Parts: sequence; C-alpha cells; structure tokens
Amino acid sequence: MQYKIPLVLTPQPEGGYTVTSPLLPELATEGDTIEEVLTNVRDALAAVIETYEDLGRRVPQNALVPDAGSPIWIETLVAAP
Repeated sequence: MQYKIPLVLTPQPEGGYTVTSPLLPELATEGDTIEEVLTNVRDALAAVIETYEDLGRRVPQNALVPDAGSPIWIETLVAAP
C-alpha cells in the first residue's frame, strides 16, 4: 500500500529537522538532512501503521493511495545548487 502523508519539517537550532504530520499526530521523527528525514519517515510511518492495526484503528482515508497507477500530487523540497 502507498500512502500520501503531509509532513512538517521544523529546523532545529542545533541542526537537522524534527518531522511531524498534521494527518497522523503519532508520526514524529527527526534527521540531520532531508534525505535522512525521508528515510526515517518511512520507518516512523510503518510503526504508526502497525500501532493503528494493533489498536483496530484505520489510517485516515485521505492518506491512502488506492491505485498506484493513477497520478499522485506530491510536493517535494528540492535544493538547487
């Protein structure tokens, strides 16, 4: 299953980012770089989904991407040189 999750990256004074999601308040992670953040988000999302399953809760419907063959709107942070 694929998920479309909005993320909020908050820069930290000591460097790196703290990441949360307004759609999944249980999702929280951090990373020193954007690349590390995205890797950590995958792990955090897997843990949130497992917790939801254990509790009998459903992931919000608007987070599900039902058909991987259809277009998906995604916003990505891209740093230019």
